[in-house]
Amino acid sequence: MSVYVVTGVSRGIGLEFLKQLSEDPKNLIVGLVRDKVATEQKVATELGGRPNVHILHGDLANYATLKQAAADTADIVGERGVDYLVANGGLVPHLDAYGPIGALADKVEEVEAVSSQLWQTNVIGNMHLFHLFLPLVLKGHVKKVITLSTGMADLDLINNCEVDIAGLYAASKAAMNVIVAKFNAQYKKDGVLFLSISPGFVEVGRYTDVTPEEAQGMTGFVGNLLAYAPHFKGPITPEESVRHIRSTWEKASIEGGFGGAFVSHLGNKQWV
Repeated sequence: MSVYVVTGVSRGIGLEFLKQLSEDPKNLIVGLVRDKVATEQKVATELGGRPNVHILHGDLANYATLKQAAADTADIVGERGVDYLVANGGLVPHLDAYGPIGALADKVEEVEAVSSQLWQTNVIGNMHLFHLFLPLVLKGHVKKVITLSTGMADLDLINNCEVDIAGLYAASKAAMNVIVAKFNAQYKKDGVLFLSISPGFVEVGRYTDVTPEEAQGMTGFVGNLLAYAPHFKGPITPEESVRHIRSTWEKASIEGGFGGAFVSHLGNKQWV
């Protein structure tokens, strides 16, 4: 029986975490979302109102909501603490999702606005999340803090595959990887594993309404991936991704060299 806190459970990978983790009625799952009411309705519809699932309001861009969510979580879990803190929530901007970094040259105001949002949400918000929930993690038995990153933050993949898209998003995730390593540097002596995991190339509905120009950019990216990894068959499902991620975090340990590391859903540097 484990206690999980997962951010961003309203859809996609986050919702899949909620589904899989709550299958075991002995587990206790607390999900943090921006829209609590809508997510509760979705959970009731798709999961049948599982009693081991609790949905709380928590916005990575709003410290006060995270602080309240931590207090509410403490009331829910009691002396059990939190075994797994999963930082899944984050901002994925449309601005640079499909185009090369050079296409941002004349979008000065947009770049500055989106970069600020990315930094606040994907980096500072998650840092606040760690600080606020760490007392509960220290009370737990497993003591694992997992951050969902992206393979596009890997320098070797960027250079070897000429990945010129999603520069701002990838940079925010790379910055968060550093934050994860810094937390590891301080708290590994307390037995807390901090680990960044890329979920892989996952189909979560972002590619259904792309423009022809955006599709061309994505096609180029996929072509480069195929040259890098001939076995690549296309995006995986959230279900497959989450099962791999869970397998990886179960095997990972500080003693095994995973403290502060950045790995793929497969537990290595194979990103797809």
